[in-house]
Amino acid sequence: MELFDLTGKVAIITGSSKGIGKAIAERLAEHGAKVVISSRKAGPCDEVAAAINAKHGEGRAIAIPANIASKEDLQRLVDETNAAWGQIDILICNAASNPYAGPMAGISDDQFNKILQNNVVSNHWLIQMVAPQMLERKDGAITVVSSIGGLRGNALIGAYNISKAADMQLVRNLAVEWGPSNVRVNCIAPGLVQTDFAKYLWENPEILKVATDPAPLRRIGQPDEIAGAAVYLSSPASSYMTGQTLVVDGGITIAW
Repeated sequence: MELFDLTGKVAIITGSSKGIGKAIAERLAEHGAKVVISSRKAGPCDEVAAAINAKHGEGRAIAIPANIASKEDLQRLVDETNAAWGQIDILICNAASNPYAGPMAGISDDQFNKILQNNVVSNHWLIQMVAPQMLERKDGAITVVSSIGGLRGNALIGAYNISKAADMQLVRNLAVEWGPSNVRVNCIAPGLVQTDFAKYLWENPEILKVATDPAPLRRIGQPDEIAGAAVYLSSPASSYMTGQTLVVDGGITIAW
């Protein structure tokens, strides 16, 4: 367990009131971390934090709602976490937006701007707010939840894929800058996972079949199957890994 021991570590996970973010928060807490549950709405955040505290003991989770599109909200998220627990050891940038599906020619400026803002710029903002204390301590683990969409083209979610490719490059740049200070920055690239966020892709049986039949595992992923990768990237087990994109996709990218 020492390789994956997160006892005493403090972790912020954005978009953690449901789906992949919630699963990551639950597994980080299971491995000893104190977790901050954050998404736009307070109620769902409170519910997830309460469930984690009920399972692992009071004081293991707190809820700090924040809109990732608001720089002020993100700074408050960081400030309140520091006030509650003194420091931040782990950051998981999981929250994302995709308000448009269709060919690039049909996307509006507002939709494209929202995708780039929430999926790239907001990650940059939050990472820059958290990183100084990690760099000073010479210890920290930052993970961005990207997507296999960032590795290939797609006629349905092209703008989203552009943002996810940008996340992979953001991680590579920061890993180069901060490696000498022992701050590691990595990506997780999930395949199709059964979340509300991706519902428009898997609730249609025909689309689901196209997305899963070519994959070696021949099925859709579950949120908890992504959480293990986040535990690994946040723990001593990955101490020699930085700037990488860890693909967790049932094998689809190697089969096509």
